[in-house]
Amino acid sequence: MLFTSSSDFILTTTLTQFGDEQQATTATDSSPQAGTEVVEGPLGGNFFMMLMLVLVGMIVFSMFSGRKQKKRRASMLDTLQKRDTVLTRGGVFGTIVEIKPDRVVLKVDESSNTRITVLRDSIERVTVDTPNE
Repeated sequence: MLFTSSSDFILTTTLTQFGDEQQATTATDSSPQAGTEVVEGPLGGNFFMMLMLVLVGMIVFSMFSGRKQKKRRASMLDTLQKRDTVLTRGGVFGTIVEIKPDRVVLKVDESSNTRITVLRDSIERVTVDTPNE
C-alpha cells in the first residue's frame, strides 16, 4: 500500500529547450531528491541578482561622473580672467572685457567694438587661442 501526504508529494516537470527534452523531479519542499537533476531557468538562477548589481553599479558610476564634471566646470568658471577668449552656449565667440559676480561682458567684434553681456553660467568653455598681451 502506498501512502502519500502533502509534504511527500513529488512534482515531475518536463522542460523542452532547443529540441532536447530534460526531466527534473523535485519534492514540494524545494529540495531535490537523490539521483535527480535540478534544471534551472535558461539564464541561470541568479540572473535577476546580477542584473540588479549591474544597474546599481551604473547608477553609482554615473553619479561620480556627474560630480567630477560639475567640479571641473565650477573651477573653469572661477578661473575666468579678462582677455580670455570664450565660447558661449549659444555659439558666440568673444573676449572677456569685464567680469561681474553673475555676468560677463564679452567683446565680440573688434572693428565695431560690439559688446554683449551674458550670464556667467552660459560660458561653455575657454578656447585655446587666448591672446597674450
